[in-house]
Amino acid sequence: MKPNFTQKVTNWGNYPVVEKEMRSEDSFKNIKEFVLNHNEVIARGNGRCYGDASLGESIFSTKKLNKFISFDRLNGIIECESGVLLSEVLEISVPQGYFLYVTPGTKFVSVGGAIASDVHGKNHHAEGCFSEYVIEFKLMIENGEIITCSREENSDKFWATIGGMGLTGIILTAKFKLKNIESAYIRQESIKADNLDEIFKLFDESESWTYTVAWIDCLQKGKNIGRSILMRGEHAFQHELPQTMTKNPLRLKKKLQPTVPFYFPGFVLNALTVKIFNWLYYKKQSKKEVKNFIDYETFFYPLDAINEWNKIYGKSGFIQYQMVIPKEAGKEGMKRILETIANSGNGSFLAVLKLFGKNNPEAYNSFPVEGYTLALDFKVNSKLKKLVDQLDSIVQEFGGRIYLTKDSMSRSSLTNYLKNIRSPKFVSLQHKRILNNNS
Repeated sequence: MKPNFTQKVTNWGNYPVVEKEMRSEDSFKNIKEFVLNHNEVIARGNGRCYGDASLGESIFSTKKLNKFISFDRLNGIIECESGVLLSEVLEISVPQGYFLYVTPGTKFVSVGGAIASDVHGKNHHAEGCFSEYVIEFKLMIENGEIITCSREENSDKFWATIGGMGLTGIILTAKFKLKNIESAYIRQESIKADNLDEIFKLFDESESWTYTVAWIDCLQKGKNIGRSILMRGEHAFQHELPQTMTKNPLRLKKKLQPTVPFYFPGFVLNALTVKIFNWLYYKKQSKKEVKNFIDYETFFYPLDAINEWNKIYGKSGFIQYQMVIPKEAGKEGMKRILETIANSGNGSFLAVLKLFGKNNPEAYNSFPVEGYTLALDFKVNSKLKKLVDQLDSIVQEFGGRIYLTKDSMSRSSLTNYLKNIRSPKFVSLQHKRILNNNS
């Protein structure tokens, strides 16, 4: 066994930063030895979640579990190790005419992390969560045994692990389905909305679209509260594409990716600069409605175009706060949320509104419930905890919940919805924080 060592570890928000032991292995035998020789273990993929979700006393990094096992090109089924990134899946599947059924807003998450968080995308109302397309996975449980989990085999562990935040064991491999596509492009419509009433009306009118998402200016008040831009899209068929895109419709040209070279000084992001950014973002679309074709990376992963963009928030880091409000109370709840943010001055220029459809009752640890979800990035500062407490109170009042993958400081009554997780071995700092808040 390798000697123990500690290192500074943090996730994408750079908050919190902890000094813990972290190990990465590619041998199942060595992983078993690591699990058996530690009292508390939590798996960590690529660290693209936020907060303390994949941090623990002893962290197992799945980065070396990065091999593909098989690709059934006839049926669109991939089997790979859990540390494989969604970006790597797309690299081999898109040229073959396949795409992920469900993808979050970054392609740099691991397959294991996608299962543990049961990630959702812009199409939950139409196609559900990532788990809908998972066929099976291999899980190392607390005694080091490796079991196969599916809807038919070890189904209790299968459903507890889906959205279970790594608390049932270490996912080693996974097999999942992909969807057929004819091109690497999206047929997109962007529509400006003047306020919350208009954006909710647009969501209702767009339920037949596979992908819908809205950017919201969260600092607007009064009659302009909820000013936003709705983007809706479909995978483009070859015959729809402009001639410039038809030569190699399943292959995208390589793009230059700039990198944020250093942590921005703390004063750069403030209420004024966020307000200016939001004004410019809204005004850059001069027409009420724009129709065009864009590549899938621009549509699904706009922030992935900039390496290390998290440094923009400075060394103190940032949190992402994501909640869901049940549909019947969605408009009123979101209005209260946006009013509270605008009055606080803690603006977010990454404010994303999506519509969730009905949740799968079997995936009981999964975050989505039918309703509207809003995700916001906030720079960590002395006023942030007060704002989070205020937002938590509103979410609780309207019967909502908080996404554990993003959480780092919310109250336990909104985050403690996990069931059938009883392992004393697989424990995260987030889970301990939630349990301590309950005691």
